[in-house]
Amino acid sequence: MTTYRVCCFRRRFRPASNEPSEAIGDLFQSYAGGDGVLGEEALRRFLREVQGETGDDDLEETAWEVMAFAAEQKLLKKGGSGLTVEGFHRWLSSDANAALHPRRGVRDDMTLPLSHYFIYTGHNSYLTGNQLSSGCSEAPIVKALQDGVRVIELDLWPNSGKDDVEVLHGRTWTSPVELDKCLEAIKEHAFVSSPYPVILTLEDHLTPHLQAKVAKMIKETFGNTLHLTESEAMWEFPSPEDLKGKIIVSTKPPKEYLQTKSSKEEAQNGSPEEEESVWGDEIPDNKALIAVNREVSEKDTKLYVQEEEEMEKTAQQGVNMEYKHLIAISLTRRKHDMDEDLKVDPDKVSRMSLGETAYEKATITHGAEIIKFTQKNLLRIFPRTTRITSSNYNPLMGWRYGAQMVAANMQGHGRKLWLTQGMFRANGGCGYVKKPDFLMNCDKMFDPRSNLPVKTRLKVKRFFLTDASVTVYMGDGWRFDFDKTHFDKFSPPDFYARVGIAGVMADTRMEETKVIMDNWIPTWDHELVFPLAVPELALLRVEVHESDNHQKDDFGGQTCLPVWELRPGIRSVRLCGRDGEMMRSIKLLMRFEFA
Repeated sequence: MTTYRVCCFRRRFRPASNEPSEAIGDLFQSYAGGDGVLGEEALRRFLREVQGETGDDDLEETAWEVMAFAAEQKLLKKGGSGLTVEGFHRWLSSDANAALHPRRGVRDDMTLPLSHYFIYTGHNSYLTGNQLSSGCSEAPIVKALQDGVRVIELDLWPNSGKDDVEVLHGRTWTSPVELDKCLEAIKEHAFVSSPYPVILTLEDHLTPHLQAKVAKMIKETFGNTLHLTESEAMWEFPSPEDLKGKIIVSTKPPKEYLQTKSSKEEAQNGSPEEEESVWGDEIPDNKALIAVNREVSEKDTKLYVQEEEEMEKTAQQGVNMEYKHLIAISLTRRKHDMDEDLKVDPDKVSRMSLGETAYEKATITHGAEIIKFTQKNLLRIFPRTTRITSSNYNPLMGWRYGAQMVAANMQGHGRKLWLTQGMFRANGGCGYVKKPDFLMNCDKMFDPRSNLPVKTRLKVKRFFLTDASVTVYMGDGWRFDFDKTHFDKFSPPDFYARVGIAGVMADTRMEETKVIMDNWIPTWDHELVFPLAVPELALLRVEVHESDNHQKDDFGGQTCLPVWELRPGIRSVRLCGRDGEMMRSIKLLMRFEFA
């Protein structure tokens, strides 16, 4: 029995059971022989009929893996005649039976131009926290690269003596970090999680003298890994395969430095209205911080203008060609006329940046033009400046129209970042995901706002929540990750789950299971059906919470998975914490069917 002390008496609860749920037990019996054992032939039939293993080679390989797992864990019937119900259950709940194939590698064609891929993109990659007063460090850059991020952003500013370069969020109270530390971090960790190219976007506020210094540092640090182009204009981007192991610099050509204060400021346009999300509200950006940010900006405006005038006089001496030759992907200066900005040059490709608010307005008036532009060129979307707490916007608003670089504040954990993390679990987690073919169709432009017909239906059946890894099976999984009284001081937790789809508007919805009271291993047996018009852009969202009648419900785990890579059948689904890191023990057992 599980005991909880309440004042002067104790409450006793039935201990968590390691037995499979009734639904799993019934399924096992329907395939097992009269001796209650699942033999090899019955296992193959189960794998074919329930797990969707169709190819003979895949079927045999999976059957062998299941039996090897059971033998290693001593879960075979004596004499090795087949799986017991316990062995069957433990295999279903193991990482070997994950919803995304555990040995999944890169599955997309990686030989197409860069514009054909969504690219895992960070924003202000050097910040450790909020956008106004946090520290700058190389540590967040290392973490991002380890997580598979392929686009790193650095803001380059002169130091107080105007003789060296610092990385910081300009005109804020953020403390700077040395540029060489950031470059060394990129060099050491660029390809630890993916062999595909890292794009280094530079937001520079430098004179030609300092640009020359940066050019020397970049060349000396990256050496042969730096991708250089012979011509200033490309008619088509190279492919991720062509650029394997390369670091690419992307910024505005130096000659345009004087024509705009900042490409970020230039790209921001419009009111900072919060987008709606079916996943619920994030913690709002602190109004006091926003007010302070405005005050800082106003105080710094005069000083900033003086600095710009001083730097302009110095810049008249000429453009530093060494720095200019580093730029493999040029950032196009906006004309502030969307018709002009989105014109496609048949002889040249480039990258354009838009703030989230300006971009969101553009999708309403120029949706088709954005899709056409991104078929050949790169488009980067970045968070609006009022996201002081490093919150994020819904990345799907970028992906729906083909924007490749949907930049996220990796410091700002929350539902919007979970969606980004979910998207880039696809394609082996390499940081590049091939865009759906319909976004590259020049003859028929995709309209994500239209009334789209249903292509398929995803049926999700939740058997039960299992809290175990391969070695620590069920029972007390949450107690390995949480203290016994973490959720409730006086009883076991009351778990419920939220499951839904994030995608185009026609597909976006969420459902909620009932609450299972006083149980560390709740059994829901709740079936959900999701009609999908665009499964190629659909992300399965799962959250578990502990119901609390007196205060905010406690968080119990979450994950986000690309629907197009889900394996059909009964699968084990690991949950993550708020920061997107895998939790040690907690899993869901779910069944996926496509009709």
